[in-house]
Amino acid sequence: MTLLKDTWAELRRYTPARVGLGRTGVSLPTRRHLELQESLALARDAVHARFESEAIAGELHALGFETLSCDSAASDRATYLRRPDLGRRLSPSSRALLESRRGPPLDLVLVVADGLSATAPRHHAAALLGALKDLLPAASWRIGPVVLVRQGRVAVGDEVGALLGAQAVTVLIGERPGLSAADSLGVYVTWAPAVGRQDAERNCISNIRAEGLSSADAARGLAALLHAARAHQRTGVLLSAALAPGKSGDSGGLTSSG
Repeated sequence: MTLLKDTWAELRRYTPARVGLGRTGVSLPTRRHLELQESLALARDAVHARFESEAIAGELHALGFETLSCDSAASDRATYLRRPDLGRRLSPSSRALLESRRGPPLDLVLVVADGLSATAPRHHAAALLGALKDLLPAASWRIGPVVLVRQGRVAVGDEVGALLGAQAVTVLIGERPGLSAADSLGVYVTWAPAVGRQDAERNCISNIRAEGLSSADAARGLAALLHAARAHQRTGVLLSAALAPGKSGDSGGLTSSG
């Protein structure tokens, strides 16, 4: 019997995408079916994984960051998944904590939240912030404590930044797992954070993971984005418009999240 050559094998060397899976009758081959089930299991595990905020805080302390631990208004994971609105706001006790810590105005507050993949910040947050610290000198940037938020969504950073009196907030958060990426980290930057900001008022850097954008490259892109945001006093589509070709400056590949 002559075996058919797998003409898709070469392409699969360059992408984790599911291409040329083949078939057995009307079904997937057993190997491809098992790979799919494994990816689904990894995605489910990432969504329900515990946010290891203590471990992340320890890594950040070793890098010289102060941290604060907070919770969103979602009391548990099940509530968080059913009620996205609660993940966008802080719990009363966390709000009181940040109010008590407000001091002189800050240029930037950093937030790390679990989002829909607690695995992502555990793997990548410390490395990214460590690289970023070297790119934002303390003499030029007044950076507040890193706020770790359990059961947090992107917009929770708006309340954190407003309470701490920051000009800008940067949220590092686990992205929704896909079938080829269960630990992808996203970074969102918002100028003049305040409750009620819209997604179109943010910029995003995504796909930060070993097989995607490295932490070092993400830190360089984030530093450029923060410098541009401060120079133009805006983020999101307005910043993208200000940096569009034909206008002063260089867009540097910045995109809004809207």
